[in-house]
Amino acid sequence: MADTAGHERFFPYESPYPNQREAMDRIANSLARGQDVLMEGAPGTGKTLSALVPALAHARAEDRTVVITTNVHQQMRQFVEDARAIAAEEPIRAVVFKGKASMCHLDVGYEECRSLKETTRSLVEAERDRRELAERSEALLDDVRAGGEEAAEARSAVLDELEGLEAEIEELEGANVCEHYRANLTRDTDAFHDWLFEDVRTPEEIYAYADERGLCGYELLKEGMEGIDLAVCNYHHLLDPSIREHFFRWLGRDPGEVITVFDEAHNVESAAREHATRTLSARTLEGALAELEETDDSRAGRARNVIEAFLTGVETAVDGALGFGEREQVGENWHDLDIANDDRRDDLTLAFLDAYEGGGIDTEIDLALQLGETLDEEYEEAYRRGETTTRKESATLQAAGFVADWMGNDTSLGRHPMAAVRRDAGTDEVYGRAELYTAIPRQVTEGLFDEVAASVLMSATLRPFDVLGDVLGLPDPVTLAYGLEYPEERRRTFAVEGPALFASDRDDPETQATVAETLDGVVRMTPGNVLLFFPSYGEAERYYDLLDVGDAYLDEAGTATEDLRQRFVADDEATLFTSLWGTLGEGVSFDGDDARTVVVVGVPYPNLSKRLEAVQDAYDRAYGDLTDAGWRYAVEIPTIRKTRQALGRVIRSPDDYGVRVLLDKRYTRAGRDMGKYGVRDEFPPEERDELIDVAPAKLKFATLNFFGDLDAYDGDPPVP
Repeated sequence: MADTAGHERFFPYESPYPNQREAMDRIANSLARGQDVLMEGAPGTGKTLSALVPALAHARAEDRTVVITTNVHQQMRQFVEDARAIAAEEPIRAVVFKGKASMCHLDVGYEECRSLKETTRSLVEAERDRRELAERSEALLDDVRAGGEEAAEARSAVLDELEGLEAEIEELEGANVCEHYRANLTRDTDAFHDWLFEDVRTPEEIYAYADERGLCGYELLKEGMEGIDLAVCNYHHLLDPSIREHFFRWLGRDPGEVITVFDEAHNVESAAREHATRTLSARTLEGALAELEETDDSRAGRARNVIEAFLTGVETAVDGALGFGEREQVGENWHDLDIANDDRRDDLTLAFLDAYEGGGIDTEIDLALQLGETLDEEYEEAYRRGETTTRKESATLQAAGFVADWMGNDTSLGRHPMAAVRRDAGTDEVYGRAELYTAIPRQVTEGLFDEVAASVLMSATLRPFDVLGDVLGLPDPVTLAYGLEYPEERRRTFAVEGPALFASDRDDPETQATVAETLDGVVRMTPGNVLLFFPSYGEAERYYDLLDVGDAYLDEAGTATEDLRQRFVADDEATLFTSLWGTLGEGVSFDGDDARTVVVVGVPYPNLSKRLEAVQDAYDRAYGDLTDAGWRYAVEIPTIRKTRQALGRVIRSPDDYGVRVLLDKRYTRAGRDMGKYGVRDEFPPEERDELIDVAPAKLKFATLNFFGDLDAYDGDPPVP
């Protein structure tokens, strides 16, 4: 049994929230047993500290490191605040880590950085050797002057070595080096690490500190991470297997010495798919063919056989998948195309096999890989010697690696072959790409959760736990669920018996009139800001145009949402129209007066794309014994999680109050007659019990009564 009292010294505030002490105790016990934990907690209930406090205590006792991670920028800032609060009470060594791209003083890519470091290190080592040889030469000179023949011979050898070294240094000084990294290697950097652990430093602070002193803060940070108590990072440091291997090495920890904590863990599924998915564009294939044309290596012809045939396969599959007039409508964003077949290999593979005329696909892929590696080494050497100003990468190596993966793809693993097209903004040419889309994320996550000591996954919307455990590969986790413990009389959650807003019904004038009138009433009856979430940006814009509600803010795809949020919360009686699938529906706080009412309009199912169909199909095959597994796992559960996240934008503290509205018949008791489209029963029991069914025309009165009972109006209440 864990020493549950011991972890409380890491709790930085006066007293825990309701249920927070119990959560910390249960997580402490679970970690002591090496068990993974799934924790759902309502927004504003202190999930981060509930996980972080016992994890740090366990890591301190067992000589381990805690890695806490998120994919939401605001949560990263919250982690820093919590870590600083903990450090003020209980000394911890913590780092906040971002990728090299955000901390590089030269703005070069990964491969260029690696080459620069190797050349710079070689130069610094050669200069050190030159100093040592020069000192040796001086020491031997005294013996030579005393007439020592052996000393003369030794000094002659040293001078010969010095001469060779001078030539090497001259060559290296003409090559590409990084002066910031050179300073790291040649100067005393103890002051940096002293400064680093005086507080919890952000990557921006580290960059500024290092830049001012001509150092490379990224490399110094990596050197200071070994054996720390806490690392804060983004998802990709853990979900990308190759990055994870480096990251754990920088920590100086074996995987079994790491505790991982995932915040906003309902996003791990989609993030894992992104990290496992591979793409190859026609542009890269064309680059590989141009590269092969320029080399006189004997393997080039055979490599060309397979790469040229694969390019033909991409072009043929894209042409076949584009419908009449569809090519003319293609824009600058990638447009997915369906190339999979139920009864045979995908169209791209069939076209590739038909075009291939070489002497054996596997053999020629291997030769292409070998040649690509050779060319890549030559490019690196040329960059290191300063013959090129950028570190070129071998297109042949990239293309051959992808083709090898494509031909070895086993669709039973949930990897779905796809194609896509886009228009080149410069040439107006439409070109394609091949994609291996990973539909089932446990291929990425299961290995991670198997190798680390234990993991805690937390979010306001993790349930149903059994589905999440299956999807991510977490067998038999400990599960904790904490609802809103704040006074129930300070909130109302209404399910409005309005139209069922299926996509096919949204253009109906009568439906629009009902929705608009209902929204107008709840906005007018709210003493403060109102958040309106719609199934899409298009629907948000529709009702932005239909409603006349005073200060209105429209969130549109591609806009700077943080600036929009700040302007909205600075207002007093404003309405924000946005998409539930945008960035304001989760991970963003609207505390207190920032928002008093939130409305989710419709059941915001995602667009049924080829990608989503692939996920549904993969889940249907993986869980064939379950009825509608694909629909439930891929569509319904993620949609309800999104809806619950949006509802959680209000009621963020015990003193907060507000109204939450679900505007669609499918949320009501009457919606249960609609089969799988009735979603009320997909909400957790305690949230379902709070739902109050109300007619559209009655919502404004219910809202008025609630805020009136709380004496929330400044002056006389509005008139319905």
